[in-house]
Amino acid sequence: MKLFNDLKIKFENPDWTKNPEFGLIDSILEKHPEIIKLASKDFENILMQDSKLGRQDKPTAEQIVRAAIYKEMKSYDYRELEYAQSDSRICATFIKLDERKPYCFQLFQKYISLIKAETLKEILIIINKTAIEEGFEDVEQIRQDTTVVKSNIHYPTDNSLLWDCIKESHRLLEHLKEEEESFSYRDYKTSAKKTYYKINNTKGSDKREELFRKQLITFTKCINQLSNTVKKNYNSIGAFLIVLQIEEHIILMQQAKDIVYRRMILKETVSNDEKIVSIYERHADIIVKGGRDVLFGHKVILTSGKSNLILDCDIPRGNPSDALLYQPTVERVIGAYDRIPRDSATDGGFASKDNMEYSVKRGIVNTVFNKVVGSLQNVVSSKNIETRLKKWRSGIEGIISNLKRGFNLQVCDWKGWEHFKSKVLWSVIGYNFRVLTQLVLQKLKTEIV
Repeated sequence: MKLFNDLKIKFENPDWTKNPEFGLIDSILEKHPEIIKLASKDFENILMQDSKLGRQDKPTAEQIVRAAIYKEMKSYDYRELEYAQSDSRICATFIKLDERKPYCFQLFQKYISLIKAETLKEILIIINKTAIEEGFEDVEQIRQDTTVVKSNIHYPTDNSLLWDCIKESHRLLEHLKEEEESFSYRDYKTSAKKTYYKINNTKGSDKREELFRKQLITFTKCINQLSNTVKKNYNSIGAFLIVLQIEEHIILMQQAKDIVYRRMILKETVSNDEKIVSIYERHADIIVKGGRDVLFGHKVILTSGKSNLILDCDIPRGNPSDALLYQPTVERVIGAYDRIPRDSATDGGFASKDNMEYSVKRGIVNTVFNKVVGSLQNVVSSKNIETRLKKWRSGIEGIISNLKRGFNLQVCDWKGWEHFKSKVLWSVIGYNFRVLTQLVLQKLKTEIV
């Protein structure tokens, strides 16, 4: 109960009284310095490097981690984080800025973006173990559910795929021209853009096919131009690096051309595994949950306990069924907290005979799936327990809503697969800090009364 007693003293300070969340986080970071050490492993090599350019006093590992947490709790972008250092006393106090000037947003982005998702999972477990030590959670009951976090892309179509590839090819060529003044290229973007809009406004399948053929001819010319570009010799290192990007883009364009030709000209069916959802966020998966709309992003599976803290978060690739995610999730919870839950409640999507048999063998007393069909029956000690667990399970819907709306997680605007995972886990950590703060404040009020 040391953390709880430390907080009682800390909340007497006016700075923390109005900001109990940061008072709680400050206490946890002081009590668990291993959180800083864990995060610093991902960026300490770069932090130790000397540079004669720019500002010489670098932030400490602790300041970087605290800035990342502050940014997430306030739902700031990096520019807002930079401004908050000079505008907010609580920000400067929490980050331990002391008398130093605020650090620029580029610097914080450089280091915070290096913290890996695997590291954040370990930090999440440390936070939850703190809640267990303080008596707010016991991992006796768990409930699971999945949701979808969308990638920050426009709705994908064959037409937009071709147009995006052509735009990107011209962007790379323009950068190459800036590096090499003697370089020149032919602009196919104007004609491609006209065809792009014509396809969007044409409904007849025959006319659309004709327009797609025309666009594919322009598309092929762009590929040929890029192929000829990479064969030339360039003097600068910058040009060489751009040529490497062009080579990768050629491969992508050839894949896109093949997909569109098969679908729109040959009328073939292309499997989801072969499709390119976006050339900018290639990691995005095609997710279909039930009979609802198709979403483009990643499925996220969350596990919470009776305290409403999120005990486990995982982001699998592809679109696996919920039933396949049940056993690995339970194993992660048991492995992380060294406790076997007494009760498990999920919705009907997780229900299967294998999962029920696994749950019984693992020693879970009450296993409830919200909907069971056929001969499958819930394993419970009483009918009353089954009803109560079904009602309790529905509470995870509110947790998901709170997580998404409170931390802007409907759409992930961080780029790349690794950063996508990190953003989701940062939001989960921020959510857990918020829930833990409410639990502590509620206990403080109870003691006062």
